[in-house]
Amino acid sequence: MSDPVMSVELDVFDRKIVDALVHDGRMTVTDLAARVGLSKTPCQMRLKRLVESGVIAGFRAIVDPRKLGMDHVAFTEVKLSDTREKALGEFNAAVRRIPEVEECHMIASSFDYLLKVRTPDIRRYRTVLGEKISTLPHVASTSTYVAMETVLDVASRK
Repeated sequence: MSDPVMSVELDVFDRKIVDALVHDGRMTVTDLAARVGLSKTPCQMRLKRLVESGVIAGFRAIVDPRKLGMDHVAFTEVKLSDTREKALGEFNAAVRRIPEVEECHMIASSFDYLLKVRTPDIRRYRTVLGEKISTLPHVASTSTYVAMETVLDVASRK
């Protein structure tokens, strides 16, 4: 299991900086400072602190998976045969090595994990499920739900 996340105290300016960068991560420090009501140097210092403390985990391009031919999204429930810490750790390490798995969440339910899997089509998903997901350590069973349409994706909000 991972270490508990330490909370970082943020004031109103820190929150404004985070909010502005969530909406436009390519903003210059000068524009960011003007947007949040600070001069450039204090804004730069706060931004550096937010990055160093892990509040801002990184900056990346948000791509449209459909334009890359990755149209198929499936959610896969995974039930494990063993849920002791060692087994959970083995599953967690192995699932991280499957590039088609975009998200993996441990769930408090009748199953143990929920995976978001993105592939070009249903045939590729079937291969990923059969050859990768089903062969992960301690997998007892899986169930699949295919997304017909993405109504909201926080990563691509404008």
